[in-house]
Amino acid sequence: MTDSVVIRAERAWIDGAFHPVQVRVTDGVISEISEPVGPPRGAVQIADDAVLLPGLVDSHVHVNEPGRTEWEGFRSATLAAAAGGVTTIVDMPLNSIPPTTTVAALQIKRDAAAASAHVDIGFWGGAVPENLGGLGPVHDAGVFGFKSFLAPSGVDEFGHLDRAQLGAAMDEIARIGSRLIVHAEDPDLLGDGGALGRGYAAFLASRPPTSEEAAIDAVIAAARGTGGRAHILHLSDAGALPAIRAAKAEGVDLTVETCPHYLTITAEEIPDGASEFKCCPPIREAGNRDLLWEGVVDGTIDAIVSDHSPSTVERKRAGSGDFGLAWGGISGLQVGLSAVWTEARRRGIPLATLLPLFTTGPARVAGLEKAGRIEVGAPAHLTVFGLDDPLRIDARALQHRNPISAYDGKVLTGKIRRTWLHGNSVFDASEGGAGEEPWFRRPPGGRLLTRGMA
Repeated sequence: MTDSVVIRAERAWIDGAFHPVQVRVTDGVISEISEPVGPPRGAVQIADDAVLLPGLVDSHVHVNEPGRTEWEGFRSATLAAAAGGVTTIVDMPLNSIPPTTTVAALQIKRDAAAASAHVDIGFWGGAVPENLGGLGPVHDAGVFGFKSFLAPSGVDEFGHLDRAQLGAAMDEIARIGSRLIVHAEDPDLLGDGGALGRGYAAFLASRPPTSEEAAIDAVIAAARGTGGRAHILHLSDAGALPAIRAAKAEGVDLTVETCPHYLTITAEEIPDGASEFKCCPPIREAGNRDLLWEGVVDGTIDAIVSDHSPSTVERKRAGSGDFGLAWGGISGLQVGLSAVWTEARRRGIPLATLLPLFTTGPARVAGLEKAGRIEVGAPAHLTVFGLDDPLRIDARALQHRNPISAYDGKVLTGKIRRTWLHGNSVFDASEGGAGEEPWFRRPPGGRLLTRGMA
């Protein structure tokens, strides 16, 4: 874009509703919002069959660079984000090597991201047994909070917390004014691991709902006892929603997210050996999915985020599709809004119900005040969504580094047409064609975010 450009749309998502709008962007910031007046001379006109949205926010992305960059990297992850309408991501402290548990490791992450990020990036720190009592310097360096596991993480370099360590972490989190985001599964209620075979049922049984419920109860108790802020990651078990609702009503400082795969895929439809569907906690049955949607509609669930956790095809296919041996993680950063909108339409749920969970919800989880909004003074992060556009998913055509996805072959409804970051076009679907799309060749313009930034 030039220094000052006007974008006009008949439907733009502002302050929780759609409005006809004219948005002026000056030096990468939204400088004026008004009703469209007169002919749109020189303006970018959004087609009437699309909506103008704030850039989406994904507060749960595993980029894996450095150390496991062959699984994913900042360039491929942020290109996928831009193509999915996501303009702000917050990177998880694993599965990179080193994990982001020290100030030095955080700087390594930032250096890697600065060279190749096509969207804005913030960083979570990690709370592991080795750094408890020393989270303050990492907090002061600008991480948005600290991730912990209550069960083994799947990688040796990021250990999990026992119950006493969870309490100590929450106490420290409350003291320094941070937030603890928790992978909540109770290891005492999980299966022994190892080979389980190609049938999904055995894997699902190995990670029962009671494991999530017991771990979430422990997080709620720790947050209640310390006054610290806690966030439940990737909720898959709807049976935990009553406890979450009660804790929120009581005033516990608690938020919760779920993911597109839990809202759009069911255990019953996962074929034998289809280990691209493996994730932890697992995708559960259709009845559970219905109850998760109730949590979306009634506001119990605060955010819908990808938990983009990719790996190489070889790791995802380990054991020839044995669900016990394959890597657990879903690659979905590029397609989240389309997938969830497709299912929401089927259920008669309006787009307006979803949008806060893709924008201001995850922004609030991370403490990003300006992200996910179209308002004067906010960064000009915008995306155009064609509500009725068909989108056939081909894993080989996604921008994720590795061509394997639980969404491969699905036909979705709704497609991102264009994305702007700080007023600059970072994705334009109309530019696609043979070979490398022109938008790939644009220099990366993503910025590194620290706690307290917009």
